[in-house]
Amino acid sequence: MKRRKFIKKTSVTLSALPFLPALQRTEKYKLALIGCGWWGNNILAEAIKYGNCKVVGLCDVDQQALLSTQEKVKQLNGDRPKTYGDYRELIQKEKPEIAIIGTPDHWHALPAIEAIKSGSHVYLEKPIGHTIGEGQAILKAARDYDRVVQVGTHRRVSPHNIAAMDFLKQGKAGEISQVKAFIHYNQQPGTPVPNQEPPEGLDWDMWVGPAAYQEYNPKIHPKGFRQFLNFANGTTGDWGIHWFDQVLWWTEEKYPKAVYSTGNRFVKEDNTDAPDTQMANFDFESFALTWELRLCAPGANTEHNVGCYFYGTQGTLHLGWLDGWTFYPAGKNKEIINFPATLHDPDKQNIRELWADFMKSIDNQTRPACDIEKGHLATNMSLLAMLSYKAGRSVAWDGEKEVILNDPEANKMLRREYRGEWEYPV
Repeated sequence: MKRRKFIKKTSVTLSALPFLPALQRTEKYKLALIGCGWWGNNILAEAIKYGNCKVVGLCDVDQQALLSTQEKVKQLNGDRPKTYGDYRELIQKEKPEIAIIGTPDHWHALPAIEAIKSGSHVYLEKPIGHTIGEGQAILKAARDYDRVVQVGTHRRVSPHNIAAMDFLKQGKAGEISQVKAFIHYNQQPGTPVPNQEPPEGLDWDMWVGPAAYQEYNPKIHPKGFRQFLNFANGTTGDWGIHWFDQVLWWTEEKYPKAVYSTGNRFVKEDNTDAPDTQMANFDFESFALTWELRLCAPGANTEHNVGCYFYGTQGTLHLGWLDGWTFYPAGKNKEIINFPATLHDPDKQNIRELWADFMKSIDNQTRPACDIEKGHLATNMSLLAMLSYKAGRSVAWDGEKEVILNDPEANKMLRREYRGEWEYPV
């Protein structure tokens, strides 16, 4: 077995200051959570631990999730937030200074924009929208109303990711000409589950909201929506954005010139309709990027099942999640370098650091580490891959104007029609 060199420290460090509440403000910020599911509760817990917010409102269309979160807040800090089934009513009555948007993907844009326009700073989960036009509207609102919008791509503040970027940008891997982002997780085929009546306490019509109407199915809610293309963009929209964001962090380029994606459903046999096998090629000016989704054979012939490989003239760097980052140098008898991950429970994340950065940005009136523009550009890559997959052809992307060139039909897919009373944001 080759020797490994384990690094414990790096020249790039996070300041200790952001991890403490700002001293210049004595009054707590009024905080609201919109979307009281699993991940929304993870964010809220870190916000409460930070110590400078008072939770004034909670919103969810699922009464079980709503009341469970209300009880958790009482246990964590004694706050007794009011509960709402409509985010518009919460924003109007509670006037939060900070809003967390932890809803399913198809519900990100409208609450975020409403909160921004009301004066709230926003912590917005990734991906920032279901279609690219939604992201454009959120970014415009953030800039027009001068609000801090932090996107939940928390790997930008993970210590091992920061160290990896330092390593790459110092040229220690040499010249990078190719990057492969990937996820190889094993999932069972599953079986179809029939539609049902919504459970008591769930406002299903409101849950569907601006999306095309679908009957309730327990595979969709709770937690399953990501694999239904009416509400999200599959694993590429869920996981892909994290790794595309890392690539954009490393490069000075903001967007690809062209994208081609193909895939299918070779594994899953259940109600979901997102691809379980997908490849995407992104053409950049100075390097090539590939995305590989495989929901079978995890870790086959490799130590890693998720992350990015940066292929350089001096070696290959794997940037991962639970396993930190590892550099495999070119040439024989050279030491493999490993930098371990520092992650928090539950769910092995770095929300704590990202929330601290968010609060520091609000207090100092600066752009956060995961500013809405960065989240928009990373989300665009996921959505362009899915757009190409759905269209069945390559698309040429004008990243400055954010339009698809010479393909009117594909260009229409940057937006979608909203249902009923809901109006697509501009």
